[in-house]
Amino acid sequence: MSAAELTPPEAARWAARAGLVLPAERHAAVAAVADHIHSVVAALRELDFADVPPAAAYRAAEEHHDAAV
Repeated sequence: MSAAELTPPEAARWAARAGLVLPAERHAAVAAVADHIHSVVAALRELDFADVPPAAAYRAAEEHHDAAV
């Protein structure tokens, strides 16, 4: 998908390509949601995770709780 916004007819075409039946009244809503998801993913791609270990490095059993309630 390019940086341009997804149009309702393109949303319908992509849905059909995926084998999904998309009623005509839903084309605009699906296009808007797809554009929103695309913008969120674009923002996440800009984050710098250089100092964050991969999720596989986390061990919940080894976590120590030292806070008093």
